[in-house]
Amino acid sequence: MFRRYSVLAITAAAAAAVTLTGPAQAQGVDSTRGQGTVDVRLIGINDLHGNIEPPSGSSGRVILPDGTTVDAGGAAYNATHIKKLQGEVRNSVLVGQGDLIGASPLTSALFHDEPTMEILNDFGLQTTAAGNHEFDEGYQELLRMQRGGCHPKDGCQFRDEYEGANFPILGANVTLAKNGRPALPPFWVEIRGGVPIGFIGMPLKDVPILVDPNGIKELQFGDEIAAANKYANLLDAIGVKSIVLLVHQGDQVATNQGGPNACNVVPDTPGQTLNPGTIIAKKVSPKIDAVFSGHSHQHYNCVVNDPAGNPRPFIEGLAFGRELSVVDLKIDRRTRDVVRSATKAENKIVTRDVAPDPEIQAVIDLAKSKAAPIANRRIGGITADIVRAQNPAGESPLGDLIADSQVAATATNGAVIALMNPGGVRADLTFASSPAGEGNGVVTYGEAFTVQPFGNILQTVTLTGAQLKNVLEQQWNASRTFILQPSSALKYAWSQAAPIGSKISNITINGTPVDPAANYRVTINSFLQGGGDGFSEFTKGTNVTGGGIDLDGFSAYLEAHPNQAPPVLDRITRLS
Repeated sequence: MFRRYSVLAITAAAAAAVTLTGPAQAQGVDSTRGQGTVDVRLIGINDLHGNIEPPSGSSGRVILPDGTTVDAGGAAYNATHIKKLQGEVRNSVLVGQGDLIGASPLTSALFHDEPTMEILNDFGLQTTAAGNHEFDEGYQELLRMQRGGCHPKDGCQFRDEYEGANFPILGANVTLAKNGRPALPPFWVEIRGGVPIGFIGMPLKDVPILVDPNGIKELQFGDEIAAANKYANLLDAIGVKSIVLLVHQGDQVATNQGGPNACNVVPDTPGQTLNPGTIIAKKVSPKIDAVFSGHSHQHYNCVVNDPAGNPRPFIEGLAFGRELSVVDLKIDRRTRDVVRSATKAENKIVTRDVAPDPEIQAVIDLAKSKAAPIANRRIGGITADIVRAQNPAGESPLGDLIADSQVAATATNGAVIALMNPGGVRADLTFASSPAGEGNGVVTYGEAFTVQPFGNILQTVTLTGAQLKNVLEQQWNASRTFILQPSSALKYAWSQAAPIGSKISNITINGTPVDPAANYRVTINSFLQGGGDGFSEFTKGTNVTGGGIDLDGFSAYLEAHPNQAPPVLDRITRLS
């Protein structure tokens, strides 16, 4: 029914809905009816990224406070834990904080994440914020994900029909550039125990530098705090006093040793903002009672004071379905507002020591069986783990390997070097055999896809030596550091102590110092070529020559190097 409504109709329906005083939507006996408060449990999931199968390696583990680990994640286990959490409290709402799809393993991505959307429907997800990865294939594809229908090029390959999402995907700060109207629903209202609860959802404002700009050219992304406050005021005006923010922006943590419920977010340093989620959580309207966050793939459970000095939870669960964020609210029936002093929050680990949900497992098994002929094809071999983790200089073995593959794939375009964005390297290549049993050291197409899932086009551009230096300087700005991964011909040094804009020195290509006035052919993916991750200097490149898909180049390189060892990390030198 949701898909029949426009944004304006949704808003009108929400305004009308909050006047209802009938029974709660969930089934069962409401033990709080007739009392002064109603208990509501909110269950949040973030950054699933289509990991419907249990994620492997470190991506499928949670580090406990004592340093030990527990295997976690997998949609069938998520479903079992969700049902248990719902069974403990009469009234519950299941919500998402974005990036539930996009950058997904082959089992979901091969079918444009339709298996994941089906599973989210089966979970009973009530609403979710859009993340940046919901826009990976563009705005129109996101609308298809919401409304249903077969893919315009590939058709329906998972089921005979794709029915769409049974839940609204929210974007309170996303508007149409042509008229400023909402491009996605800004909020959603659920009623529990006769009390309305409003959910404002949105991606981070930096989506335009995180996805291919060609797919979102009709959209504008506004400030998160301004949008949250606007719709908090609107919800309050129509009688919704219990308000929750679902925002796809979060913090980094100082250490992984604190466990799921530590509040060890990294503090800001002079000139650099490392905790944008905390800033949002502290500054949005006091009318907002809880903040669920995402994007950073970390876990933390914090309490912050709102602008009126009242505490509210600020929480994020570990990515890939390894944790569920649970916030228990007590809502006053008379005022319809949250009793802040009674709020409790906890990140719950999605352990695999429970029975997997059979309905969800059947969907996963179908996706696996349909993807298996492609996913299990051997394309190469490695002699040891090749990981995406960066050394202190910012260099990654797997990032280097991908950059080398991109140079090889575009040699006919005159490429001499390549640069790869670290955010596009999504998983490690592990030596140990996967559960599919392909054998130690074997790299399958599915594993390569998990590393490079975006399907970006390789582009070779001409940059002057001066522009190349500018690109490398743009790895640092006041709010973030993104170290690009270089191919083997490119070497340079950077200084930790030098100011932003003057960090780079000793740039060489094939051992020869780079001439600021000379021209060099540089391969990047289409995301970077459009200025992604804030690298605007790439947009100044000339003589743009298109190549193939980045994954195809990576796969071909692995096939040509069947016993690939981890590259030596000698391309970037960090100075004091």
